[in-house]
Amino acid sequence: SPMNEVEVRHLLYSARLPGTDAFVIRYPRGRGVVRDWRRPMEAIEVGTGRLLKEGTDLAVLSLGNVGNFAAEAIEKAESEGISVEHIDLRFAKPLDGELLHRVGKKFKKIITVENGVIAGGVGSAVLEFMNTHRYDVEITMLGVPDEFPEHGTPEQLHHKYGFDPEGIFRTIIDLVK
Repeated sequence: SPMNEVEVRHLLYSARLPGTDAFVIRYPRGRGVVRDWRRPMEAIEVGTGRLLKEGTDLAVLSLGNVGNFAAEAIEKAESEGISVEHIDLRFAKPLDGELLHRVGKKFKKIITVENGVIAGGVGSAVLEFMNTHRYDVEITMLGVPDEFPEHGTPEQLHHKYGFDPEGIFRTIIDLVK
């Protein structure tokens, strides 16, 4: 699930490379976030995430376009003196085990953010990974609860379920203080 238009291009390019198995690219409805999206395409290895920002207080693991909301919330948290590591998972399956081991060893508090159902989603997969590898972490999962969501604009639904920039910021503050 790409974070922006540049990542969409990289994933589409990677999907057509020899030796790449079929995979699904999930992208949101709505407008883009990057004006200068026409860049040289790069191959992305299946199952690799990327470290967007290093931090020390807690980690935010995002999947897809909500990573932009997380980045905004993290910037606001930084202005409050909170250091947040941000990882863009990029793939729901397979997860990047190397990045998850890094997070499990380094942090006691993790927030996952996804634009999908929490139950059985990427947050659940991260929780399962941390449990399997016996990391002592507290995980807060932001996304859509296990219910039929109401209709609304993406912005209305992100706000309602608390994974818009303000909701993510509030969660960061609650976990650190």
